[in-house]
Amino acid sequence: MERHRQGSWRQQEDGLDGHEEEDGELSAFVCPITMQLMRDPVVIETGHAFEREAIARWFSECRDLGRGPCCPITMLEVHRADLRPVLALRAAVEEWTDRQQRDELRRACQWLTKDATEKEAVRALGCVVRGWSGGRVGRRTVRDEGMIPMVGGMLRSGSSMVRLKALETIQEFARETDQDREAVSEGDTIRTIIKFIDCEDCQERELAVSALCDLSKSELVCGKISELNGAVLILGKVSGSKDDNPTIAEKAEKTLENLDRCEKNAVQMAENGRLEPLLNLLIEGSPEKQLLMASSLEKIVLSNDLKILVARRVGSLFGGIVEKGNLEAKEVAFKVLEHISANAESAKVLIEENVLLPLFRVLSINRTSLLPPKLQEAAAAVLANLVASGVDFGTVPLDGDRTLVSEDIVHSLLLLISNTSPPIQCKLLEFFDTLSSSTGTVLSIVSAIKSSGAVTNLVQFVESDHQESRTASIKLIYKISFHLDHEIAQVFRASPTLLGCLVKVAFLNDGNTDEQDAALQILANLPKRDKHLTRELMEQGAFKIVVSKVFSIYRRDAGSDIYDNALLEGLAKVLARITYVLRDEPRCVSLAREYNLAALFTSLLRLNGLDEVQVVSAKALMNLSLESNTPKFDDSEQRSKLALFGKKPPNIQFCRVHSGVCSIRENFCILEGKAVERLIHCLNHSNKKVVEAALAALCTLLEDGVETAEGISVLRRSNGVAPIFAILKENPTGSLQHRVTWAVERILRAEDIAQAASTDHSLGSALVHAFQHGDSRTRRIAEAALKHVRKLPTFSIIIDKSPSIRGSSLGSMERFIKFDR
Repeated sequence: MERHRQGSWRQQEDGLDGHEEEDGELSAFVCPITMQLMRDPVVIETGHAFEREAIARWFSECRDLGRGPCCPITMLEVHRADLRPVLALRAAVEEWTDRQQRDELRRACQWLTKDATEKEAVRALGCVVRGWSGGRVGRRTVRDEGMIPMVGGMLRSGSSMVRLKALETIQEFARETDQDREAVSEGDTIRTIIKFIDCEDCQERELAVSALCDLSKSELVCGKISELNGAVLILGKVSGSKDDNPTIAEKAEKTLENLDRCEKNAVQMAENGRLEPLLNLLIEGSPEKQLLMASSLEKIVLSNDLKILVARRVGSLFGGIVEKGNLEAKEVAFKVLEHISANAESAKVLIEENVLLPLFRVLSINRTSLLPPKLQEAAAAVLANLVASGVDFGTVPLDGDRTLVSEDIVHSLLLLISNTSPPIQCKLLEFFDTLSSSTGTVLSIVSAIKSSGAVTNLVQFVESDHQESRTASIKLIYKISFHLDHEIAQVFRASPTLLGCLVKVAFLNDGNTDEQDAALQILANLPKRDKHLTRELMEQGAFKIVVSKVFSIYRRDAGSDIYDNALLEGLAKVLARITYVLRDEPRCVSLAREYNLAALFTSLLRLNGLDEVQVVSAKALMNLSLESNTPKFDDSEQRSKLALFGKKPPNIQFCRVHSGVCSIRENFCILEGKAVERLIHCLNHSNKKVVEAALAALCTLLEDGVETAEGISVLRRSNGVAPIFAILKENPTGSLQHRVTWAVERILRAEDIAQAASTDHSLGSALVHAFQHGDSRTRRIAEAALKHVRKLPTFSIIIDKSPSIRGSSLGSMERFIKFDR
């Protein structure tokens, strides 16, 4: 009370009251010792009144001086130190103080306007604070006079000092009851306080956060804060800045916690990134409340971190709803799960929460009739998202010992594909495509597809009018074509129309490059020696388109574009099909000549960095070289007659290897086509597949059907002998070991080379290694080679040392190995 009286007294000194009080009335209320209004007046035996605390201290000082207590006014000794309260005076002082306070506050109202000067507004706000802190009467006056909204209006003052004082005043209001907090929240006060929180002035921001923290203790005010656009985000930003100002951050977090406790704010809080209130209601609320919260959650755009939080907190809850909830609840649950499962990490959490099992159950063929098509599509979409998370589903239990790739599970979903709508088919095909992309599950999927006989159904989607389903099926067929190429080829053989649709997608459709690439790779993976498919591709003009595209890419500087590289690889594989059926299909020979395939594949050998294109090109050149059947001129008389005709026509050369007239276009002679140098260059490649393919093509110069001695001479002149020996010295294994051993044995039939090689200890060691560690065929060839270099004795003549005689007892490389089968 004393503080308020002092305040009133100071107000009077400032002249805010505007008139003088009567000196007699005021002097009666003032303690003669302290000269301040008395709070607890008492009277002594001289009849004078004093403040209890002041007169007690006076008497104590008198005793300390060694004399008896005396009256401060009369200085007469007081025999009795009794202090008797003066209740009437105390009541009069209180009544006078209350009246002064009311009058003071009412006068202050005129300065709580935008027209007041800075000094007037600050003094008026100070008066309000003193009145509010003075007790019940002051607070009642502030409320009755409507001063709370007036103070809120002062927040829009142009003076920083006024705004700070107004925030301090509001903070005082907010420390009382919910009624006062709600009164403060009327109008735009809350919005203005939020603006101060987001401003650069540190003092204003600190006062605004403190005021809002106290105001948020009211549930009604919490609702108003949450409704303001961006309020929660601003508070969240401040609460996260603990390094800048820990005090402000702590109060901002406390405000958010107050907002969290308000149930009706759950949706607004969730929209601003604070999901805990909504998730708590989802877990603990009634079914109606759960549906409301789930519907709200489904509409919120969640960050990846929040998706993980939702998956962990309520993933299993939604799993139960999709299996056992009503249709309305299922629809909402599927939407939420589809939204959450789009992120790989949150999808993994859903898998940990065992959401797979209820999804599979609702998609089972005997239960899909219980779901509308729209919800079946949603369930399939969630399943497709989950398998795209990168988890090894071969190890994730579904129920008991079964996994998602168990045969009966896959059979069930394959059956569903054949008995549902295109959108659901599309999602399930995407599901199988993803599983087929994983090395851990592809074999299980392939085995189940094969055992169910579903290959035909899957291939038939190639002619589907539903583009998404067609794309998904083509991608899936491509993935499984590495394992089911013969089964897929059988379907295409039975239905040329399907093959035509695949050709159209691969070469004629524009737009979906992923679909085109997958279709092309399917064609590339079909069995190369399938004459029926090659004929059908020829009938549909596929090879003409392929040649055109290959030349187009080659002219665009192949190797500089990743997409072009992948496309060129598939195109080369498709085009190489022609070379595998040359003997059985005369039309393929004609095509090879028409498109000059030997020259084309020779050019592709130059594409360094495209290993698979080089492998395919070398194998194609091998096939073409084996078919270098030209008129043979073995008789010397015929050769002399040929010379009588004079100068040979352009591009026509007499080939000593094939003993006839050769050209690269007409009979695919790799010697005349200058491919030998490129193939020898490939022997130094780091990729063993390229090395083996190039060696296989060069071996056609050493075959039984040609002049082997001339072939050896070609290799020697082209510096090809040393690289072949170097390959053998690396002690390769498998088919490369057999092929290079064969080539070395043929080369060593030249006595001068064999004599020089006999001193090459590393070559001898390599032949011994092949003789000891190769298969039976390789050992037999290595034995013959060792005899050429005198490393083994020759007990019988079983080796034809004359390389020009065809039909050696060691056999032809063409007959001995068909490593492309």
